[in-house]
Amino acid sequence: MAKPNKADYTKDQWRKLKEQIKIEKAVKRAAKANKIPPRPVITDPLEKQTFFVLGNGLSRIPVKLNNLKQYGKVFGCNALYREYDPDYLVAVDVKMVLELNKNKYQFKNSQVWTNPNKAYSNMSNFNFFQPSKGWSSGPTALWLASQHSPLQVFILGFDFKGTGDHFNNIYADTENYKKSHDGATYHGNWLKQTASVIQENPTINYIRVIAQDNFCPDELNILKNHSTMQIEDFLKIFTN
Repeated sequence: MAKPNKADYTKDQWRKLKEQIKIEKAVKRAAKANKIPPRPVITDPLEKQTFFVLGNGLSRIPVKLNNLKQYGKVFGCNALYREYDPDYLVAVDVKMVLELNKNKYQFKNSQVWTNPNKAYSNMSNFNFFQPSKGWSSGPTALWLASQHSPLQVFILGFDFKGTGDHFNNIYADTENYKKSHDGATYHGNWLKQTASVIQENPTINYIRVIAQDNFCPDELNILKNHSTMQIEDFLKIFTN
């Protein structure tokens, strides 16, 4: 592969490219050494500032969402509002924002966040990212949570890959979502955006809660402030 020419990129594009190259080199070094960086200790959620960021992958189905707010702020995405009121809801897909407005959910929850768009410029009570992040809803919610400077963030439902070759989402087969038998959504951008948030916030401890068969990408494994936790162990802590 030819060496990239800095003159071919904007300042922001060049910075992002350098960050990606750095991650890829670190992945190769970690794979060669067959080592995973030491992980920070998970702190008592009742004593420390703990947040939860909810994606909508199938792995979070066992979690009783109503238990979480007693331990910390909850940030969610998209159709989560249909069954649960998080402290913050992020939706960047136009169809989902139109659904939220149709149901006037932004009047029930004052912390509904999205990107500016002409399609809903006349709608009220939404909060707009300035400037637009241009990211998917899950990583954007993770970024938003990180702006509040928690000490630790539990990430749930960030499965990245599909279930086999099929679409992986709790709300599959419902309005504004693909069918459960549809092909899996490409996860590369979600992964890069998630890794970027974690890498840019080294003082925050991120714990990704996974099912036994979940995908564990090297791009996250190499980050010193990221670790994984089995869903069974998570439920032992957050069951009251």
